[in-house]
Amino acid sequence: MLRCHALRETRLPRLSAAARRSSFGTTSVNRRKYDATLKNLKIGKHTRVIFQGFTGRQATANAKESMAWGTNIVGGVTPGREGEHLGLPVLPSAVEVLKPDATGIYVAAHQAPAAIEEAIEAEVPLIVAVAEHIPLHDILRVNKIKHWSRHISRRGKGMLIKPRQIHSMLKTQSASRLVGANSPGIISSVGKCRIGFQPLPCFEPGKVGIVAKSGTLSYEAAASTLRAGLGQSLCIGVGGDILSGTGLVDGLKILVQDETTEAIAICGEIGGFAEMEAAEWIRDYRARTRNPKPITAVVAGVNAVPGRVMGHAGAFALPAEPDALSKVEALKAAGVAVINHPSRFGPVLKTLLSGNQISNGIGIGTTSGVPPSQQRRTLHTFAAKRPLLPHSCRQKASPRQVTVESRRTLYLDREVALDMLRQQGLNVAETPDKVPDSAQRLLAVSINRATSSLCIIASPTTSATDEAARSFAFDLEVHETLKLGEEGSRASNLPMLGLQLVHLFTSKEAFLLQTHVAAIANPDDGPDAPHVLKITHAHLGFDDAALRSGRRQADVHALRDLDAEDPAEVSAEPDGIVYIKLGGGGSDKSHNIGTLVNGAGLAMNTVDALADAGGRAANFLDTGGKATSETVKRSFEVILRDERVKCILVNIFGGLTLGDMIARGIVLAFRDLETQLAKIPVVVRIRGTNEAEGQKIIADSGLPGLYAFDDFDEAAAKVVELTNQRT
Repeated sequence: MLRCHALRETRLPRLSAAARRSSFGTTSVNRRKYDATLKNLKIGKHTRVIFQGFTGRQATANAKESMAWGTNIVGGVTPGREGEHLGLPVLPSAVEVLKPDATGIYVAAHQAPAAIEEAIEAEVPLIVAVAEHIPLHDILRVNKIKHWSRHISRRGKGMLIKPRQIHSMLKTQSASRLVGANSPGIISSVGKCRIGFQPLPCFEPGKVGIVAKSGTLSYEAAASTLRAGLGQSLCIGVGGDILSGTGLVDGLKILVQDETTEAIAICGEIGGFAEMEAAEWIRDYRARTRNPKPITAVVAGVNAVPGRVMGHAGAFALPAEPDALSKVEALKAAGVAVINHPSRFGPVLKTLLSGNQISNGIGIGTTSGVPPSQQRRTLHTFAAKRPLLPHSCRQKASPRQVTVESRRTLYLDREVALDMLRQQGLNVAETPDKVPDSAQRLLAVSINRATSSLCIIASPTTSATDEAARSFAFDLEVHETLKLGEEGSRASNLPMLGLQLVHLFTSKEAFLLQTHVAAIANPDDGPDAPHVLKITHAHLGFDDAALRSGRRQADVHALRDLDAEDPAEVSAEPDGIVYIKLGGGGSDKSHNIGTLVNGAGLAMNTVDALADAGGRAANFLDTGGKATSETVKRSFEVILRDERVKCILVNIFGGLTLGDMIARGIVLAFRDLETQLAKIPVVVRIRGTNEAEGQKIIADSGLPGLYAFDDFDEAAAKVVELTNQRT
């Protein structure tokens, strides 16, 4: 057996007690160190807040609102500046002078990693990063920096990489806690402290704690608890990126201990293991607690397209990760009341707090309208037989360069991917199509989201869900054998191939390098000659933010083949719109309801809840958190390109996006697209900031075929009714 000394084996499918106590790539000592910072999430009137990037436009507007609300902002940092801003000190470095308890990082995505590192080095107790599109590998560096020299030495049949420097930041210190990146922030309604950009009209002192991946879902949850007369205690937005400094379980640990929190709402979504970890933690919490706090959850992405990034950078399933439906089932099994729309949080929690029980039945976490074949799928339609956790959580195309604003990732198709691997010196089979499927094995490099570290997935078949599949941490400390079957494990180039993939992953800033390999013997070398692993298939995914924010990897992103993509999806990108066709890429005509939503989490959830109401969405469309009237008009144009659409549902929750501005965009669209929209009814549901003004604009427009609601269930029922009438 050949050994790769940079790898530690972990079994994918089962959760063990040992796994719950430790994680690969991160020692238990390091975990305890970072866990010591959990207490820093308990913000309130006592919290001294500074802003990094204090004098910027966004930070200035946010600081004014937050201070008026009661947040104790004591100053800020702007490099090279010294003086006053908003009547508060602004300094090149404010830590020693202002002694902050928390910092809000309001700088551009490419500047954010350095700002985070600066705050960690200064031991600021709480760091809140709101920026979107921070390159994945920059955040990976913040979580755990590893540099490897290219010094490789042969030792028998193995290969050793000697570390030049291993430096951990977050995970090896006990002073600073990171929230984010791509987070709406953290807000204490009881303590009147906001570090982020949550819509303040939704937040009033109360008893419900919220922990959420999605900003818009958390705003909906807050508004629902407010309408139910419950209000909120503490709301923690962990963010929608692939990696986060604070997870759902971290938020739960704080909320169950918080005296002002009587009930908890969780907003989860497709991607990663956080919801599965939360389910396991809740099961243990309920078993050891006499009167556990009631917990309700929503999980967006039941109808997500396998392999597509659904708005948020982390909203997709990597190989062997669970799909959204598996997360729903795990939470239900843990005793969580799972709902299918955040507007239900208030009524359900009010019922639970009164001592009554809620049945996980119709309309609560159901999947009606979703074909059975689509209910359990992850990347590449891997069919998961049960929720999968890594050991630690239990645990030829025409190249063209394009500048886009909304794309989250780049996938290279098979032929372009194989060409790249050849150019990088990897061993690709001369005739990959002639290699039988039974001889091929899975070998992939990706991210373990639970440990914020690189991992390698290997399987003796081409499936990551195979019982013999293993995940390996690339931690440079111990070694194990990659399980690729007898021939694969005997292959003389196995260690080198693994290291080459790791090098490509880090040097080109990938988030997934998924290959099929086959052990092939050279017939000229005789029967006892060692086999050689050759790559027969490749599916490679690269982080778009590396180019957009970091201005790196232009050569990789120039390989994008626009001709192979849907023209409507491509046309939406320059306007900041994330648009994905549903229903077999537009081939299924039963998907006939167009959706227009602001916010990725809410857009995913709208598609799911619409299915539960008996409708089938034709698309996922996220206008973005800062949609304008022109963006809304452009969204209508994109949706109307799909001939399947019989009716359109507009679901807007105003946060940064104002309800009246969206309403004006809808009216503008009706006037400019009169011919097309004359035949397509539009149902509009507006909640949140300036909701009354927006609803009035719709009602006063007098436009035929335009229906306004403030309740989602009523809006969904109406759009299904209108669609059925036209089918």
